[in-house]
Amino acid sequence: MSNGNIRVAVVGAAGKMGREVVRTVVREEGLELVGAVGTRPAPDAGVVAGIGEIGVPLSDNLQEVLVNRKPDVLVDFTRPDAAVHHVEAALALGVRPVVGTTGIPGESIRRWDAICREQNIGGLVAPNFAIGAVLMMRFAKEAARFFPHVEIVEMHHDRKLDAPSGTAVKTAEEIVSSGAPIRSGRPDEKELRPGARGADVGGVRIHSVRLPGFVAHQEIFFGGMGQVLTIRHDAVDRQCFMPGVVMAVRAVMTYTGMLYGLEPLLR
Repeated sequence: MSNGNIRVAVVGAAGKMGREVVRTVVREEGLELVGAVGTRPAPDAGVVAGIGEIGVPLSDNLQEVLVNRKPDVLVDFTRPDAAVHHVEAALALGVRPVVGTTGIPGESIRRWDAICREQNIGGLVAPNFAIGAVLMMRFAKEAARFFPHVEIVEMHHDRKLDAPSGTAVKTAEEIVSSGAPIRSGRPDEKELRPGARGADVGGVRIHSVRLPGFVAHQEIFFGGMGQVLTIRHDAVDRQCFMPGVVMAVRAVMTYTGMLYGLEPLLR
């Protein structure tokens, strides 16, 4: 840190989420944007983000930014295959990763946790940075104790590459961790078309919708005798993810190891 500020670099800075992160870091007290990385370089990342010149170029060379700009934290909103390489490069230089890219393999997260512990630094991978979405998962875990019949429907924009979403998978994992005897449909049911019953994550069925007009939405349906409980979260603007990103950037400076999910920061 310099002048008490946390030095932040953003990779994927020209994307929709990346531009939002750039705008947030620039205006957030105690954070300092020192680097921005995208596939197409530009003279100023602030211009790309729509806030005017900020004196930070948009580079296409992550290694150069990590070495020369010396960030404390690297925020990544890119693609799963690229994010793995970005995090490995950051960790090699002791830079703390905050990853919002979904679809990261579990073995990669476990490997990063070991590296973080060796280097005595923190990191975080979160399938969703919206506080409301994290609370949705917490409420679902509690509800599963009383409503073991459960299915998830997640809806995202048509440019999302992974399905089911990381949030839906994490929700299913939280529900399973409740220890409730999960039930979804009949054990002898038959799919007349493959995939009709959705993905199976620990016995929880997940159905994915991809259409223009959506941002990020999820419903969890719990069925019971004569009643249905629905827990729903809607992200209608990408700004909803920014308080969680800022929380993560600050938090990774304070602990050792790689966390999965924002939940431990909300206790």
